[in-house]
Amino acid sequence: MIRPFLFCISLVLGCQALAAERLNGNLSDNQIITSTVLGYDLQYRVYTPAGYSELKDLPVIYLTDGQWYISEGEMHKEIDRLIASGKIQPIIAVFVDNRDPHNLSDNRRNRQFLGNQKYVDFYKKELVGHIEANYRVSRQQRDRAIMGLSFGGLNATFFGAKASDTFHMLGIQSPALHPVSNIYDLYRNQEKLPLKIFLSTGSVNDTEVHARRLKKTLEARGYNFRYVEVDEGHNWRNWKPLLDDTLIYFFGKS
Repeated sequence: MIRPFLFCISLVLGCQALAAERLNGNLSDNQIITSTVLGYDLQYRVYTPAGYSELKDLPVIYLTDGQWYISEGEMHKEIDRLIASGKIQPIIAVFVDNRDPHNLSDNRRNRQFLGNQKYVDFYKKELVGHIEANYRVSRQQRDRAIMGLSFGGLNATFFGAKASDTFHMLGIQSPALHPVSNIYDLYRNQEKLPLKIFLSTGSVNDTEVHARRLKKTLEARGYNFRYVEVDEGHNWRNWKPLLDDTLIYFFGKS
């Protein structure tokens, strides 16, 4: 016979578990898109929030190095937590894998992220439209973000200069900017673009020299951005704790 007290505890725990399950979003399996612009297949996974079928016009964030933001950053879980706690509005996240889906040992990030205009065009002409055709996302520039780390941070910076008509928010973590020597001039020599930027770096053998120079360039142009330095290096102890700060800065409820 189950004692009433224990039964009540079991009932409460069961209800809490059910409530938590209802608050969880969904992370899709890998999906393939064939790019005419790039001439090869890419894979990606999509996070959709709890109650997705009842929502529409959702903001969307695209993550380059998407597989790492899932496995190391557990960003989909962080999004769940922030939505459930009311700190951000429901969003969709597209985790784009930089590896060849048919040969995962072939990492393409050095070909894709180092100021590659074709990679920009793939997003603008193919991926964004594909996501909009298949998911309940906003079609407004102000509701799109792109984010990356290291060379992915360089990529996000490049996208800001080359695709501000498509992306409003840039998440730039530990940007390794040196492969694109004119990256600062791309901002310095243009009128201020419609961008909102979260820029961060570690201060221990990270990309602080590049990030600080980019910070000064953005300040000189009057950009709306947040800058953070942490006492860490080029690693996930630096990047993971800042995911919530970035998401709240972009998608926080006013």
